[in-house]
Amino acid sequence: MIISLESVEQQVKWKMPQARVKLVVTGDDFGYCERRNQGIVDCFRAGGISNVSLLVNAISAKHAADLAKRYDIPIGLHANLSEGLPVSQELKGSTLLNKDGFFHGKMGFREVLQSGQLQMSEVEAELRAQVNLFNELTGHMPRHMDGHQHVHVLPEVREVFGQVLSDFGISYTRVPIEPGLKFCTYLPSHLREFNTQVERDAVESIEVFHRYGIRWPDVYLGLSTMGRNMSPSSLKRALSFTLEASASPPGSIETDSIDAITDSYQPITAELMVHPGYPSQAHKGGCGGGPDEFSQSSDRLHELNTLSEPALLTFYRHQGIHLCAFEDL
Repeated sequence: MIISLESVEQQVKWKMPQARVKLVVTGDDFGYCERRNQGIVDCFRAGGISNVSLLVNAISAKHAADLAKRYDIPIGLHANLSEGLPVSQELKGSTLLNKDGFFHGKMGFREVLQSGQLQMSEVEAELRAQVNLFNELTGHMPRHMDGHQHVHVLPEVREVFGQVLSDFGISYTRVPIEPGLKFCTYLPSHLREFNTQVERDAVESIEVFHRYGIRWPDVYLGLSTMGRNMSPSSLKRALSFTLEASASPPGSIETDSIDAITDSYQPITAELMVHPGYPSQAHKGGCGGGPDEFSQSSDRLHELNTLSEPALLTFYRHQGIHLCAFEDL
């Protein structure tokens, strides 16, 4: 039987999925305040994000969970061990907390951990309490779970984190290793230093997460495109690494292998971490200690507007980038 090349191409076109990339665009810090929540929802409804990550210890967590239900927004847990007040009622006098009863902060948490004073049993208790509260707020387990300020990939913490995810049956997390980050010399030195350490910790977390059967997308993006560093061109540059990975080399097509080619095709998966929203107002929001400068910054609105730009959404369509949630991977 003779099959023309045109016939082969038609079969491949019909059977091959259109997506080159399945991209999860995750809006972090959902629940931080009502203005951030509304901005994240508006970004989702405009097609700029496809997934959110909830801070259950934030002031407006219930408001965020209700919005996610109303608009059917895929939602996971943004586990927080560094900002605000704990969820667990068992942590009075805990090594996780400072003298005022708050978490130690982004860098403070790392300093206490490095000093060897942090009790992993307390980390585990807080993580479990946050998962349970998430379930109470949303009515289901998290679709994914990552760490606020990347605490989940830190030494010792990652082991506890993997165990908790495994116990609760949470399949996906975030491994923040961004291709091309070392070439982003426009980032200030303190941010480059922090991002480099995050990547080192993330590399060392891979074996742990593998051992617990935890999964993550093929490519992570977002460290190089935060705030004012986000633009359509910077997003396209970051995504170029993912698009290159999705390009398979051309080869000859045997008529008896068409089904094998099309059935085995899988698009590259990626996560883009973003922080859109309307800026928080002073004294309104936060995780118990009021909103920080990051949340009050106009960068939040800049990200919202950039992610929602019609030209960027058109770029996604033309490049075969399909926005989705972790549950779609």
